[in-house]
Amino acid sequence: MRTFLLFLLPLLFLACGTASPEGSLSASDFEARLKEPDVQLIDARSAAEFSGGHLASATNLDWNGGALEAAAVNLDKSKPVLVYCASGRRSAAAREFLIDQGFKDVVDLQGGIHAWTAAGKPLGD
Repeated sequence: MRTFLLFLLPLLFLACGTASPEGSLSASDFEARLKEPDVQLIDARSAAEFSGGHLASATNLDWNGGALEAAAVNLDKSKPVLVYCASGRRSAAAREFLIDQGFKDVVDLQGGIHAWTAAGKPLGD
């Protein structure tokens, strides 16, 4: 039984690997990526959340409302896409969707806008 558990435990960690923040950046790393040319910055929160404060130059494409899925055809697959939400869950789902659609350089903000403001980063227009 012990041998079985020792074999099973690593498999469980591998299966849960999708919960890791691979493709997610800290607030500081996300901020650095924002300075790159041709970045497409997507706020995946609702319009009400967006109006309460957002990153400068962000485009609001509500993930839960389907706006991001509908607008994906209008995004440039050759340019980086940075996506964020409130806590990182919606943006992680949005990142996976965009990768599945053929986007090559997609990252999300680990911890969302809550982590951004907790790190003392500014909100924009």
